[in-house]
Amino acid sequence: MLCGDLTVAHGQQTVFNVPTTDVLDKGKVYFELDISAKPNDSDALNKFSSFVPRLVVGAGSPVEVGLNILGNVQPGPDSTTLAPAVKWKVYDGKDNGWAVAVGDNVFIPVRNKSYDAGTYAYTMVQKTFKTKTRVGFGGYFFSKNVVASNANRVGGQFTFEQPVTDKFGVASDWFTGKHASGYWTSGGYYKLTKKLTGYAAYSVGNANATKGNHFLYFEVGYNFN
Repeated sequence: MLCGDLTVAHGQQTVFNVPTTDVLDKGKVYFELDISAKPNDSDALNKFSSFVPRLVVGAGSPVEVGLNILGNVQPGPDSTTLAPAVKWKVYDGKDNGWAVAVGDNVFIPVRNKSYDAGTYAYTMVQKTFKTKTRVGFGGYFFSKNVVASNANRVGGQFTFEQPVTDKFGVASDWFTGKHASGYWTSGGYYKLTKKLTGYAAYSVGNANATKGNHFLYFEVGYNFN
């Protein structure tokens, strides 16, 4: 499963799982730890916990690069996967509120691997309104085995973000499709300090939600500069 962060803390890769059009300024550095947890067994999804660290760096012009470390899931053996990422904001309309970004994450399994390499490529469009509401839509491509065994997956991805105060806001994102990233995730964030932000959300699967395919989702993000 993919995990992510929230755009309100200035330029991270995602809202929760779906990328935004934000990129970090050149030289800016951001670290995040994503935690997913299901405390009980169900027909569709047994209890588990997952920890995903992420580092993102602004490369300039306007591009950001990052590294995610996936596959740290308990119980069971870890399937550690390195996922370097790049995002390029190809259009920034500034006053008109429109922005467009393209990006790619490359998946490189290094432990208990079931495939050799994979990719997640996407295009994302977002519009910011005068109310500070921001909505986004785009398309994705996952190569074989990244989110579905021996199968490519294509579909849509959508975002919603609404600041409520200077420190608190709500957000939601959604990947279409029935696969390992096919979830609707909704929640909020609270800016604890100028550099530290906490996030809490709940993810509900596109398939078998009534049979227990849903879980808790948390993030802690820190801007170094």
